[in-house]
Amino acid sequence: MNIPLFGPGDDPGPSFVGLLSKLGLQAKVPEVPGALPIEAPHGTTVVSVRFADGVLMAGDRRATSGNLISHRTIEKVFPADSHSAVGIAGAAGPAVEMVRLFQLQLEHYEKVEGARLSFEGKANQLSSMIRSNLGAAMQGLAVVPLFAGYDLRRNTGRLFQYDITGGRYEERDHTATGSGSLHAGTVVRVGYRDGLSRDEVVDLALEALFRAAEEDTATGGPDLMRGIYPVIATITVAGYQRIADDELAQRTATLIERVAAQGPIGGSEPTSMNFGVPR
Repeated sequence: MNIPLFGPGDDPGPSFVGLLSKLGLQAKVPEVPGALPIEAPHGTTVVSVRFADGVLMAGDRRATSGNLISHRTIEKVFPADSHSAVGIAGAAGPAVEMVRLFQLQLEHYEKVEGARLSFEGKANQLSSMIRSNLGAAMQGLAVVPLFAGYDLRRNTGRLFQYDITGGRYEERDHTATGSGSLHAGTVVRVGYRDGLSRDEVVDLALEALFRAAEEDTATGGPDLMRGIYPVIATITVAGYQRIADDELAQRTATLIERVAAQGPIGGSEPTSMNFGVPR
């Protein structure tokens, strides 16, 4: 076998993919006339915030396939066990499957060992599951969740964010993921302070998703006409508790009134139609 030699201007460098390309060995995907690319539903945006009694996790309800809205009522926040939660962003199908398997693994561990897995152990387990999905992520089916909960050993709320390789990073106060994370995270960063009450952190999360929906088409705002509101849950020493839609409806109405009273920004028209509110 002859070793290929390249000149200085033709060296593919350390990239194995680049070497294959230079040798003409890359695999070619056959083209099927009339075939369309697969657009798997993707879900965003999710935020998590620490407050005085624990942590909060919130996610909007929209899933998109390319430029189409594929689902308006998808849920992106799930209880992992009684004192922790997972918020999903990325390819919806693999993400939901990963959450269900994660829930099963935590339940199985508790039944076999007779004790709950430590909070660090839970975070590490989810990290391993994300890493095992790397092959699918490289094909466009990435799953990048948030993990948060109440650590019964430390008596405090904790939250973690991840990347597609399974790397986990603990955040002190708040974090966000998904296509609207930049806008939602900015709202949370500006409005956050130590010792937020339960009511204050719920209002902050609502506004974060509201503002993200104004700037990011993949993020769905509250829809008053259809009665669709974000999924928001708190995790405290008492456990996982989802906020009722009736309460969210009242808080959303108050938020919209406050935003409307501020008037248009930069001379633009109000964006209340984006949230299912007739003008």
